[in-house]
Amino acid sequence: MSRVRTALVGCGKVGGIHARALANLSESEFVAVCDSDRGRAEAFAAKYGVAPFTDVAAMIEASRPQVILIGTPHPLHAAPAVVAARAGVHVLVEKPLAASLDDCDAMLAAAREGGVKLGVISQRRWYEPVRRMKQAVAEGKIGRPAIGVFTMYSWRDQAYYQSDPWRGRWDAEGGGVLMNQSPHMLDLLTWLMDDEVEEVCGFAANVNHPYVEVEDTAVAVLRFGRGGLGSIVSSLAQQPGIHAKIHLHGDSGASIGVETDRGATFIAGVTPIAEPPLNDLWTVPGEEDRLAAFQAEDRARFASLDAVTHYHQLQIHDFLDAVLTDRPPAVTGEAGRRVVALVQAIYQSSRERRLIKMTDV
Repeated sequence: MSRVRTALVGCGKVGGIHARALANLSESEFVAVCDSDRGRAEAFAAKYGVAPFTDVAAMIEASRPQVILIGTPHPLHAAPAVVAARAGVHVLVEKPLAASLDDCDAMLAAAREGGVKLGVISQRRWYEPVRRMKQAVAEGKIGRPAIGVFTMYSWRDQAYYQSDPWRGRWDAEGGGVLMNQSPHMLDLLTWLMDDEVEEVCGFAANVNHPYVEVEDTAVAVLRFGRGGLGSIVSSLAQQPGIHAKIHLHGDSGASIGVETDRGATFIAGVTPIAEPPLNDLWTVPGEEDRLAAFQAEDRARFASLDAVTHYHQLQIHDFLDAVLTDRPPAVTGEAGRRVVALVQAIYQSSRERRLIKMTDV
C-alpha cells in the first residue's frame, strides 16, 4: 500500500486527536510535529516516535512531509498553511479554515500556486445519520430542500475559557460561538441544503459570559440561492447544555433531521462524546416507521467505537486518499471559506443592523 508522509502543526488539545489518527492510519507515515512550545512538541514527538520542531519551514525541509495537519488557534492557521502549500505540501486544517476571509483567500491562493490540496476538518459529515440525510436529499425524498434549521443550545463555563490563553478573545480566537463551536453545523446546514447562501440577517450577543470578549449567542435568518430559507440559533448560554440539531424540510412536505449532540457539545481533547448522533425526525413518505430502526442501528455502532477519534480518522483517511489518487478531498478549502464567509456575514449584519448580501462580505 502507498503511504503518505504526514506531520502535525499544533500540539494542543485537538492535536492529540489528529496525532492518533496519523499514527493509526495505514496510509500515513507520521514523521514530525511542530509547536511554538518546544516542550509540548517534544512531548508529542516522544509519544509518537516522530521528530519535534518549533518552525514549520524547518520541519518541512528536514522531514519532507507530503501532508500537514494544522491544529493551531484559528488566527494562526494561515501562516503555516501558506508556508506548506508554497513548498508543495498538501494541507488539512482544523475548523474553521481561518478566522478571516483574507486569511482564507491567502491559503487558497497558496494552494493553487503550489498545486496542492487544501481541506478543512468537518468530521460530522461522516456521521451515519447525517449521511442518511444527505442521501435522502440526493434521492429527492423530501423534494427540494425548502427550509434548513440549525439549533444549538450548549454551555461553556469559565474554566473552559481559562483553559487556554487564546479562548474568548477576538484577536486570538476570531469570534465566539459562531467562529468556534458552530462551523461544523454551519457546514452541515449548507451541505445538506445543497445550495449557496445569498443573504443573511443576524444578531450576536454575550448573554451570560461577562468574563470573555466574544459572543456566546447568535441568531440569524438565511435566504439561499434557489429560494430556500434557513434559520440559526447557536448558543453557549444554557446550563446545562441541551442539544445541537439540524432539521431539513422539503417542498414536498417531508422532513428529516439529526441530533448531532446531546447536552453540551464535546470539547476536543477534554470531554468524550457521551451520546450517539441520531436521526430525530423522519417523515419521508413510506419511511415514517424507520426512525426507530435507524436509531437502534446507530446506537449499536456508537457503542463499538470511540466517536471522538473515529470520525476525524475517517475524514483524514479521505484526505490522504485524495492525495494518493489525485482527486479533490470531500471537504475542500472552498467549502471552509464559505463557512467563514457566513460567520463574517452574521457578525457584519449584527454590527450594522442590516441585511447582508454574501457578495458584499
